[in-house]
Amino acid sequence: MLRFARNDRPEILVKWKKVTPELNVFLDENMSAFNAVRRPMFGCNAYFVNGNMFTGTFEDSIILRLSEVDRLEITKTFDEVRPFEPVTGRPMKEYVTLPESVYEQTDIFRMWLRRSYEYASSLKPKEKK
Repeated sequence: MLRFARNDRPEILVKWKKVTPELNVFLDENMSAFNAVRRPMFGCNAYFVNGNMFTGTFEDSIILRLSEVDRLEITKTFDEVRPFEPVTGRPMKEYVTLPESVYEQTDIFRMWLRRSYEYASSLKPKEKK
């Protein structure tokens, strides 16, 4: 769906599926081990460390921010893991989308959540606006 803004440049309008309350609660329950801040992103729950987002919910998935090495490992381990594209054809750098089959395995999910947190913690802190 396209709409034209005042400057005659096309603006892409996207309708996203709402995240289920259960998925948000699941992620919230797994965040107790982390010193993170929850903020809305894309109308969903997202968690930040030092101003850097590292995980969140989107539609029917959980997303993680991972290092290049970790992204290669997780995509080789789980066929269903994909780059995170909130808009088709526009992937967010460093993020992957986890299918339910990954986060159903609690210990494995928590390990990847920890890696995501550690990676985001290693990044330069973002300054508050």
